[in-house]
Amino acid sequence: MRLSLNKDSYEDVNLYFQDEARFGMMNHLGSYLTASGVKPIVTYQHVFKTTYLYGSYSPINGDSFVWEINGVDNKIFEAYLGAFSNYKPKEYKIVVIDNAGFHSTKHIKVPKNIYLLRIPPYNPELNPCEQVWQYIKNRFKNQRFKTMQDLKKWLHEMINEMKAETIKSITGNHHYVNSFITTFKI
Repeated sequence: MRLSLNKDSYEDVNLYFQDEARFGMMNHLGSYLTASGVKPIVTYQHVFKTTYLYGSYSPINGDSFVWEINGVDNKIFEAYLGAFSNYKPKEYKIVVIDNAGFHSTKHIKVPKNIYLLRIPPYNPELNPCEQVWQYIKNRFKNQRFKTMQDLKKWLHEMINEMKAETIKSITGNHHYVNSFITTFKI
């Protein structure tokens, strides 16, 4: 990896993993404990209304930047990068992304304080952000929301409750962390 980094322009360098996840009104059923032979009663709804979370999570310091928005495309991704760039503008952000079609950088402007680093195709296990989504979705099971506003409120509360130590424990792969610390001598 070759970065041209003007150290006078930035106060800090951080590593983030970025990904998107869809959440919707259709509830996902999880396991229930019941007495032997008793079938659990679970309320279920089959509604196709969704929203997306765009998130960047740091295994270095547990920092996060999350957007809730309806949809995925190049323009939304570009807007997300712009907003993420403005979040701690004196921080140089190395952002690991997957190869989603809308992550194409041919026609979008990548901010100067963001460097996009792609993982190999078809390897979601290399992106610890996937474990963050799993963490949230495990708490999402068996939830039923009457309105999209209720769903969005739940997501905002869930994201805001996640502490830096939780994020570091979920995303903190020692290979990534050690390489980053060695490279940037933190």
